[in-house]
Amino acid sequence: MVLRKTVRGVHCGARSRNAKMAADLGELLVPYMPTIRVPRTGDRVFKSECAFSYDSPESEGGLYVCMNTFLGFGREHVERHYRKTGQSVYMLLKRHVKEVRGAAGGAISRRRNGRVFLDLELNRDFNGDEYECEDEAKLVIFPDHFEIPLPNIEELPALVTIACDAALNAASAYKKQESDSWDEEIQVSKHARSLRQQDNGVRIPPSGWKCQKCEMRENLWLNLTDGAVLCGKWFFDGAGGNGHALDHYKDTNFPLAVKLDNITADGADIYSFDEEEAVLDPHISEHLQHFGIDMLQMQQNGTENGHLNTDNTESVRPRVSEWEVIQESGMKLKEVYGSGFTGIKNLGNSCYLGTTMQVLFSIPEFQRAYVGNLQRIYDYSPLDPTTDFSTQMAKLGHGLLSGLYSKPPMKSELIEQVMREEYKHQSKGISPKMFKAMVSKGHPEFSSNRQQDAHEFFLHLINLVERNSAGSENPSDVFRYLVEERVQCCQTQKVCYNQKVDYLMQLPAPMEAASNREELIAYEAKRREAEENMRAPPEPVRARIPFTACLQAFTEPENVPDFWSSALQAKSAGVKTSRFASFPEYLVVQIKKFTFGVDWVPKKLDLSIDVPDFLDLSRLRGTGLQAGEEELPDLTPPIVLPEDTRGKDHFQVSPDIDESAAMQLAEMGFPLEACRKAVYYTGNMGPEMAFNWIIAHMEEPDFAEPLALPSFMEPGPSMASLGLTATPLDNQPPEESIAILTSMGFPRRHTVQALKATNNNLERALDWIFTHPEREEEEEEPSDDLLDMSDIMEPNDNTFSNANTNSHSTLSPDQDASGPRIKDGPGRYELFAFISHMGASTMSGRYVCHIKKEGRWVIFNDHKVCLSERPPKDLGYIYFYRRLSSC
Repeated sequence: MVLRKTVRGVHCGARSRNAKMAADLGELLVPYMPTIRVPRTGDRVFKSECAFSYDSPESEGGLYVCMNTFLGFGREHVERHYRKTGQSVYMLLKRHVKEVRGAAGGAISRRRNGRVFLDLELNRDFNGDEYECEDEAKLVIFPDHFEIPLPNIEELPALVTIACDAALNAASAYKKQESDSWDEEIQVSKHARSLRQQDNGVRIPPSGWKCQKCEMRENLWLNLTDGAVLCGKWFFDGAGGNGHALDHYKDTNFPLAVKLDNITADGADIYSFDEEEAVLDPHISEHLQHFGIDMLQMQQNGTENGHLNTDNTESVRPRVSEWEVIQESGMKLKEVYGSGFTGIKNLGNSCYLGTTMQVLFSIPEFQRAYVGNLQRIYDYSPLDPTTDFSTQMAKLGHGLLSGLYSKPPMKSELIEQVMREEYKHQSKGISPKMFKAMVSKGHPEFSSNRQQDAHEFFLHLINLVERNSAGSENPSDVFRYLVEERVQCCQTQKVCYNQKVDYLMQLPAPMEAASNREELIAYEAKRREAEENMRAPPEPVRARIPFTACLQAFTEPENVPDFWSSALQAKSAGVKTSRFASFPEYLVVQIKKFTFGVDWVPKKLDLSIDVPDFLDLSRLRGTGLQAGEEELPDLTPPIVLPEDTRGKDHFQVSPDIDESAAMQLAEMGFPLEACRKAVYYTGNMGPEMAFNWIIAHMEEPDFAEPLALPSFMEPGPSMASLGLTATPLDNQPPEESIAILTSMGFPRRHTVQALKATNNNLERALDWIFTHPEREEEEEEPSDDLLDMSDIMEPNDNTFSNANTNSHSTLSPDQDASGPRIKDGPGRYELFAFISHMGASTMSGRYVCHIKKEGRWVIFNDHKVCLSERPPKDLGYIYFYRRLSSC
């Protein structure tokens, strides 16, 4: 028999009726045969979750799986798919779950029929209670809802039987994804054992790293052969670098590199450029020790995942206390249900996602943008809604706010809880597998099964919101604000003012300002004494830092590394201070709790901060150029060529194309030649910029034709001395480059000037635009080329440089049409939510969030939602404030 599982619930009478109709079934299905497919290798069968809701086979109406696309739909959404696609044949899956009772009412120690639909996991938590499953499958033909119970081997055509069997036995979409995850595929590198490291005296400090070629300070990789520290590649989320680590491999063939900020006692993220994949290195400890990074010392100080050495009680105690306080353990918390009180299940190290989304969907602007427009978003969703950002955001928001997945126990269950104290009602909550797969696609960190930093995920999600809000309401506007940076040349005392977009305020935690500093010093002395005398360490002491001290540290001047003074025409010492050029509607504050020790041990500062419920930052508003201040000259730093290119002609005789970026895009299904053109016309700025070019040009008739290069003039004798590459004869920037910058909202006239001034280099042109604002007389001239800003800069700290510019203290769309959209207002705020972290590192442990709803604090601990009795506001990691309305 092809279908080996017997489906219950088909009564004898129903079988008899179907037998009479056997001769007609084949004829009935003939018109639909071309639309019925057998799942092929690579097809995802969505038989555990609806594309538009969190309905599943366990839901009352079951789940309808399209027999052509294999998408799953709940009862309320299958009609929409039928109307949109005309697909008529669906497989209806239902799972009936029953708790198995003994004679005395207790649970029997057995399971029956646990998995009738293969690879279909239960969507509810039973906490060990025993149960049985009874699964039911039918073919349903729309629009008449004609049902054919399965199996029906003798009566159904062979193709239909094979298709049904394959769909039932296929791995569910996200079960397959987990088994094929990056974590489980990782293999030992073929270079690990034979790696030869150079004795060049390189020692890597525990902090302060930057790329040796572009001075980037994030996404840095250490080459394990020569100790070179270089930046990685640009990712689709806007993070990443300029690919200098890969360039270094191409020049040297040194194959292995390790990501600097992910080194822990448990290991590190290692990439093999030769094998083109993440790899394992069994000798990573020795290889890192060669450059002064001692992983053995990390192990002595405790591992990353919270399972510490039993002798290390110093580390254990504060962490255990932290877990208890943040989760409010030991208190009888009252569970709450209904709209806005739906939990999010932990998929395994996914609480960083759950807590962030709980907070975002407590904000009215996010509710309105996605849940308020639910029907419009669903009606205009693409044929595959599982990968559509707006659809999945609307689905998640509706799941959290509808109350459908947060219902209190029935009266009978309440009586049972009293009779059986060991039984606890489990809040159902929602399982965001589809959402996580969609938002993490293409991201090397969030697509893994490891714990991640909630701060980084927040910025990643805001980035996605920005990119997917073109032509519609952008809810992330509420977080966007402008930072005024004042940079002063210490030698000439001249200043320049810059503005940059930000979405989150990072607040230092100055340990030296702790109010119990004497107690901390005494504890440290006792700890060292106990360590020397082999005695048990004393009870740990948590630093108590005033919030005012954190604000003061934020406003203090900081040194500007490698500052180039335009007044001196040379590098000089410079200091920078930051203020608010505008205040956002919702202010996000991150406490910088994590650092590296001198021994390279990732360290979480054990501290508490008296974060206030009400916050007034009005005194931190920037004032712009003041009377008596002298501006630095508006000059661009000279272009410094690498040593190996000086004195050579820079005539470009062949296209400089990042083939790896082109291949990344080709793997997404675009024609290779189109991908190469996209990379070329966007100046090798990475896959993301090239992807935007593809979207803008894919309808053109020559989209997939090979790249046709323009004519270049011969290089003159002075061109090399000027450090310029050859340009088109009239030096007119390519229309593709102009289109990319104007699509970001910059006026065409300004864009052309920037490209000409930077030899058509897109990255430098973007910096030029921000350092050379348009003059007022130019802005007043009528021009059809001027465009309003419609796209918003992505949250990327490296978008803005320390170049000189003159700016106003505040900006709004009315004041500067070429600037980002902001919602400026008073700097007075009220705390309404905070996310707390438990554990030694943001890459491990757990996240919990507290949100103030209807005047009461509520704790969201994965799927469990309760009224908070003692919200630990002093131990938070990320705080969310809303602006107080003006009196």
